[in-house]
Amino acid sequence: MRAESHSQDAPRALLALYDEALPAVYGYFIRRCGDRGAAEDLTSETFLAAMDAARRESPPPMTVAWLIGVARHKLADYYRRRHDRFTVPVADLPEPVDPADDWDAELDRIVAESVLATLPEHHRVVLTLRYLDDRSVPECAELIGRTVHATEALLVRARRAFRTHYPEGGTP
Repeated sequence: MRAESHSQDAPRALLALYDEALPAVYGYFIRRCGDRGAAEDLTSETFLAAMDAARRESPPPMTVAWLIGVARHKLADYYRRRHDRFTVPVADLPEPVDPADDWDAELDRIVAESVLATLPEHHRVVLTLRYLDDRSVPECAELIGRTVHATEALLVRARRAFRTHYPEGGTP
């Protein structure tokens, strides 16, 4: 008798859970398939499957977590039955990068940072803003409290000082 009572309570439990579970289930689908119509259809399929399960002789516990598990299976079925799943273009793999190239770039960065550290503060600041932070000259001028013309002149002097200290005459 107890099993009958439990199996009759499951559809009611699902109905009681519906308002709480609907946004969670729909949100699960919309984030994963990006198509509103498909998300709505999959949400309906999930709740129909849940109601079928609730009517079984030994129904599962009706919880949001269990419904998300059902939704996961419905989403997998959705992608399996899509006809265009093999026609979606796949991005080309990036060209393999030679590890030596990374090392050279890292070494250049280390040398540039050490040279930058030896420069006077006003040169360090303007070079960092312009080349590391990728700010325009007018933005640099505003940030350091100078005119655009004065900032351009400061950049010329800072680049010259950087090149003087940088091995092999490199530039930022």
